[in-house]
Amino acid sequence: MKNKLSVVIIAGNEETQIERCIASVKGIADEIVVVDSFSTDCTKQIAEENGAKVVQHIFEGHIQQKNWAKEQAMFDYVLSLDADEALSETLKQAIAALKKDFDADGYTMNRLNFYCERAIKTCGWYPDTKLRLWNRNKGEWAGINPHDKFELKAGGSLRHLAGDILHYTYPTRESFLEQREKFAAISAQHLKQRSVLWLLPKMLFSAPFKFMRNYFFKLGFTDGAVGFTICYHQSREVFQKYFRAIKLKLR
Repeated sequence: MKNKLSVVIIAGNEETQIERCIASVKGIADEIVVVDSFSTDCTKQIAEENGAKVVQHIFEGHIQQKNWAKEQAMFDYVLSLDADEALSETLKQAIAALKKDFDADGYTMNRLNFYCERAIKTCGWYPDTKLRLWNRNKGEWAGINPHDKFELKAGGSLRHLAGDILHYTYPTRESFLEQREKFAAISAQHLKQRSVLWLLPKMLFSAPFKFMRNYFFKLGFTDGAVGFTICYHQSREVFQKYFRAIKLKLR
């Protein structure tokens, strides 16, 4: 149905986040589907109590999970969120107005990332534009895990919406470091197929380049110690993914 919207949320052990995510889309969602990767906490129960339909599916990777999830939607137009995300009021209003007539195949929006409850607009973290609302028949999730992205088919029309996705991804410094290690390990599994001669210069030069770009040119230094911490660990993740890929190749 043309003017109906499905909201599909990916979740896994997100009992502290899922309620906020669901609440942010109420009033614009004609259905809310939570795809849960067999959480061992109360994620499923909380989602159901807040009016979402919950379907469970084993997690095989971010791209695979999201492509499976979009097919669980009842309606063609889908808004895709992670459980640690929520819509700003401005973005919610923009989507509400859009529902009167979906005039493009896909819609991009900015994402505002939070570190320890602090909104960060430096360090290369903003505007962090994402394509998250689309006609599911006009594209699919692609990229390299864990960095997924939705790609429209050739000729697909695109518009940008006002407002932000609020991304509460790092409530603590420890969660940031844990995510860094997790993403580096996942990336290394894909990069190990490249040659050592390709991986080695990437390891040596990409990490310092990322720090210099994000700390100086993306104004990370203006956020003080927080900016330095973010930029350092971003570059550390880059170093680690290539270093681990080399180790995997040399086993």
